[in-house]
Amino acid sequence: MADVIGPRLYACYNCRNHVALHDDIVSKRFMAGHRQRAFLFSHVMNLVAGPKKDRQLITGWYTIADVECSDCGEVLGWRYEKVNEESQKYKESKTVLEKFKIVKDNW
Repeated sequence: MADVIGPRLYACYNCRNHVALHDDIVSKRFMAGHRQRAFLFSHVMNLVAGPKKDRQLITGWYTIADVECSDCGEVLGWRYEKVNEESQKYKESKTVLEKFKIVKDNW
């Protein structure tokens, strides 16, 4: 009998708390601070959003909230709360996680 394979997950690099499913990646072509690669996710889990703030990013001004692991409190990325530029609206209500702060789990 074959082993049942579950979904491919990403976890917090610090405590291994599951934070996202591989299937929920919208784009792998994002950049975080200091030219770090990042992924845009349509859905995330086990994260807590901080206060909303306006921040200038590479593609313009956004209202964002940093997101942290619900277990250890490590900031893993940010959530786009409000997007003003029409061409960037696809980012609204989605979350960016920095690649170096998440690890593959169940692959």
